[in-house]
Amino acid sequence: MAKDKPLFDIKKFRVGEDRNVDLAKWPTLIDPVYDSKDDYRARLAERVAALSDAQQKLYAGNRHALLLIFQAMDAAGKDGVIRHVMSGVNPQGCQVTSFKHPGGAELDHEFLWRSMRVLPERGQIGIFNRSYYEDVLIVRVHPELLQAEGLDPGKDADAFWAERYRSIRGVERHLNANNVHVLKFFLHLSKEEQRKRFLARIDEPEKNWKFSQADIVERGYWDQYQAAYQLCLSATSTEAAPWFIVPADDKYSTRLIVSHIVLDKMASLKLAFPEVSAARKAELKAIRSLLTL
Repeated sequence: MAKDKPLFDIKKFRVGEDRNVDLAKWPTLIDPVYDSKDDYRARLAERVAALSDAQQKLYAGNRHALLLIFQAMDAAGKDGVIRHVMSGVNPQGCQVTSFKHPGGAELDHEFLWRSMRVLPERGQIGIFNRSYYEDVLIVRVHPELLQAEGLDPGKDADAFWAERYRSIRGVERHLNANNVHVLKFFLHLSKEEQRKRFLARIDEPEKNWKFSQADIVERGYWDQYQAAYQLCLSATSTEAAPWFIVPADDKYSTRLIVSHIVLDKMASLKLAFPEVSAARKAELKAIRSLLTL
């Protein structure tokens, strides 16, 4: 079994509560946390197997739920992380929800509504590919989107956004108190690496479907998005629902770091299969005797 390197120190990536985040000081690339591609595959396979085992206990115990939230700039690799890290999880106990621009009934409700409708049940893992955080990120960069919700920040925009942060902290505190454990990942991509990945989407026919003109338009707001993320990460990373800023320029390291953090959290829950009572064991023994006649 491959041994983890010291770089697997979760504290390196966790945003402390009340910490003012300056993304320029957080790396988008670190020394690889694997020795080779073969080593990466071996390490990932170990984590996928361990995660599958933990998920079975989570499902059987039916006491806890896990909510994983992924946010990032375009091309940071959210889909790849979800696909590779969760590849061994039983679909019966896991649900992935991707959030696009809200419309219809979603716009007729407050901004948390659409996410709360798809929270994981006890025993389940829920994965949000983007989330209610879009409403303090893209909406903050493009405040005109608030008009569709019938809202106007008014003259005191800072107070408006502070109230949204407060609402998010409150709902995440409520979830944690009810055994829905929230882990939030910001995949931290550099602008140069995004450029390279956009070019790959254009140059490689099998990736053309991933690229749209809107991606380039949003890239033009890079600095505004970085500022919005800094404010969001600073205001909403708590003990109950921490943010992890994961370097995303190296997809292999990103996946291993995320899997390590998820497994660490599941280990902290002390998951186990339900104990069988003496009476139930006797009942099963009697049933077995009938089946062996």
